[in-house]
Amino acid sequence: MLNKIWFWLVVIGIAYGLSKGIYEEAADHVQPPAAAVANDGKAEVDANPKRGLIASGERITKAVIDSAEVAVELCLGLIGIMALWLGLLRVASDAGLVESMARLLRPVIRWLFPDVPDGHPAQGAIVMNLSANMLGLENAATPLGLNAMQELQKLNPHPDTATNAMAMFLAINTSNVTLIPFTTIGYRALAGSEDPTQPLLGTLVVTSVATAVAVVVARSLSKLPRYQIVTSPDPSGGGAG
Repeated sequence: MLNKIWFWLVVIGIAYGLSKGIYEEAADHVQPPAAAVANDGKAEVDANPKRGLIASGERITKAVIDSAEVAVELCLGLIGIMALWLGLLRVASDAGLVESMARLLRPVIRWLFPDVPDGHPAQGAIVMNLSANMLGLENAATPLGLNAMQELQKLNPHPDTATNAMAMFLAINTSNVTLIPFTTIGYRALAGSEDPTQPLLGTLVVTSVATAVAVVVARSLSKLPRYQIVTSPDPSGGGAG
């Protein structure tokens, strides 16, 4: 699904750029762009006269190349940050800190995910994912989230339908409280920001509100009959005693 979304975003962007070029070319045929007027009243040539379909194609190509270059620079600059915190998370996992944190958060996890049994690997995977998200390590949280979802799928009696726990986890994962947005701080530092940590308070407030709304909405929708699976009766006529 994500691949389809990204594909159509690219198609829409290219189509918009080319459509704008065609429109500019047609408009120039009807009314050529006026020349810029200098202070002395004499007309001078526009510094950027390129318009039309060909110019739009050139701008699109240049934007693609420049974006690819920026992406490589950002990835190289973030290697140190990602390596540091991924290593710390791995050390925490091997040292048993994840299990300790899971026991500490067990009341909250049990309330959020009542269908997940105590001690199930899904609890540890969820804690790992939430920890990475709370540190603002979105790239590191992605594989941890996939692992947590795989563990939740093992508890799913209907593999083709998401359970309440999976829906709740997805809602929290999307809007998770971020205590320290290390990735955002890294982006700002690489861009030359004078105060890379400035958005700390705003990020905490916004993500806290978003997480609270996500939990309330997910819990409320799970109680509606429309989002509940109705088990078909036993054809043999038997039932629970």
